[in-house]
Amino acid sequence: MQRWRYILINKLNEVFDKVLSSINESKTEIFEITEEIHNEYKELQIKIEIIKEKVQNIIKEVDGLEVLEKNSRKKLLKVSRDFTVYTELDIHKAYEEANILQIQLNVKREEEKKLLQQRSEMEIRLKRLGETLDKAENLTSRISIVEEFLGSTFKDIHSTVEDMKQSHIFGRKIINAQEEERKRIAREIHDGPAQSLAGLVIKAEICNKLLDIDTDKARVELHELRECTRESIKDIRKIIYNLRPTAIDDLGLIPSLERYIENFENETKIPIDFTIFSKNDLNLNDSIKNLSIFRIIQEALNNIAKHSKATNVKVNINIDEENIYLDIMDNGIGFDLESVKSESREDRGFGLLNIEERVKLLRGNLIIETEKGKGTLIKVQIPTIDKKVGVEI
Repeated sequence: MQRWRYILINKLNEVFDKVLSSINESKTEIFEITEEIHNEYKELQIKIEIIKEKVQNIIKEVDGLEVLEKNSRKKLLKVSRDFTVYTELDIHKAYEEANILQIQLNVKREEEKKLLQQRSEMEIRLKRLGETLDKAENLTSRISIVEEFLGSTFKDIHSTVEDMKQSHIFGRKIINAQEEERKRIAREIHDGPAQSLAGLVIKAEICNKLLDIDTDKARVELHELRECTRESIKDIRKIIYNLRPTAIDDLGLIPSLERYIENFENETKIPIDFTIFSKNDLNLNDSIKNLSIFRIIQEALNNIAKHSKATNVKVNINIDEENIYLDIMDNGIGFDLESVKSESREDRGFGLLNIEERVKLLRGNLIIETEKGKGTLIKVQIPTIDKKVGVEI
């Protein structure tokens, strides 16, 4: 029996090795394709900016020629009517001048039409490339998650099978694998520094093109480039801090939250009423609970800053002998709760999903009360001992 299990485990390991190898090769190919699309996307953005500049220039030329052509027609009409003052040579000269301007105007109008059509086609192509790029990046991310999940879960298949006997331990391992956390970090980097850096590259290219065309505009673009660079550095520093707020280990949960809320208020200019009710010692010994509570409040406040348009926020923490209660309330625009309920987990807001997963990790309950135009209330109850999970949204 033991020999049979050993052979089976070896066979399974061989199968998983082949699967992982195939997934890795596919991921590499998709990554290369994504990079090609990304480069083409950036090049097309630069071309569109150049065409926009040409369109502006040719519009000015057309406007100028229209004025000249109109004046030439008036002059032709004038000399054609008064034969006593103007000779046939004057009439012929005025006609030639009007005709030349008419031809020049028609040529420029045709150029303008072609440039506008070219710009429109490029913008449609850019939009399609952007959609393809998003799909490719999403596919790469999902393949990476599958690859890492299979690699970590089935590296030692025998150990995994034994762990499955204890469903709670297995579930905790899966959640603690931090797949959702990695997705959050990837999204933060993609939406923040990655896009900012891509924008810096495009602005640098535009500055390079403008140096030979318009030095004043180039200076303006260089100033914007410098400001964008500062913002990118700021975003990167923020992400590095958010990876692990070390102050939790050093100061404890409540002081770390007070510091974070103070920084949040300074950055967003949204006042927060932070209140603590406790019958017990606030220093929780469970580091997972400490970090998860911190992250839940952090995600909720991030969502408020990004989407709610709130002008006031309340954060209440109530700790008794059996439970920890969190209430996070804002006076923002709220959202359609029924619409969120009908969405799949993949389509829901990333911050909301992160809160759900952390509440589940802590065997807690989550209730969200919201209505368009009436703000949002997030209620979290986390037991000090394990109990049945409940998430209600």
